[in-house]
Amino acid sequence: MASKLLRAVILGPPGSGKGTVCQRIAQNFGLQHLSSGHFLRENIKASTEVGEVAKQYIEKSLLVPDHVITRLMMSELENRRGQHWLLDGFPRTLGQAEALDKICEVDLVISLNIPFETLKDRLSRRWIHPPSGRVYNLDFNPPHVHGIDDVTGEPLVQQEDDKPEAVAARLRQYKDAAKPVIELYKSRGVLHQFSGTETNKIWPYVYTLFSNKITPIQSKEAY
Repeated sequence: MASKLLRAVILGPPGSGKGTVCQRIAQNFGLQHLSSGHFLRENIKASTEVGEVAKQYIEKSLLVPDHVITRLMMSELENRRGQHWLLDGFPRTLGQAEALDKICEVDLVISLNIPFETLKDRLSRRWIHPPSGRVYNLDFNPPHVHGIDDVTGEPLVQQEDDKPEAVAARLRQYKDAAKPVIELYKSRGVLHQFSGTETNKIWPYVYTLFSNKITPIQSKEAY
């Protein structure tokens, strides 16, 4: 196995099971799971300069602009030059992908293609704990007590944009932004697309793909 650092990206619409797949990759292959949503929450909590800028948009229910997310992620990646990593939620746009190009070469890009009906069902069953970003699904990882976060005991909420009427709009928005990113990585021969309705059925293929690039730290039973 080459000792080259592995730089991977995962793409997928909201509700595609990205978070679950990322956790499994991190667990099985020792990659750092770098989530743009997590870093955004951390920076807002710590009132950093970029966190304060992002907060102004979020409070107005606006999307945080490209350049703000790019700045945030670039500084996080600078701190992780010596690590294998997996990016989740970045790059979402062509502009972000081009910014990423300037600091490293991406080796592997996974795109999850999940049917619209499946996404709609999953998101309507999704409840979150906003302070931590923990996500629950009433079907496959429900909280111990309905409506309550397992760790803090605080109430869970359903996001407005997880409600069925908003899902179609979010998916369209995702597809429009992701299309040029997917095309870019496809043209470089690093894109691998996985389709299906169940994360557990997609996972063995993802595991095999990563096994060819990096030695697993444990067997694929680690779900």
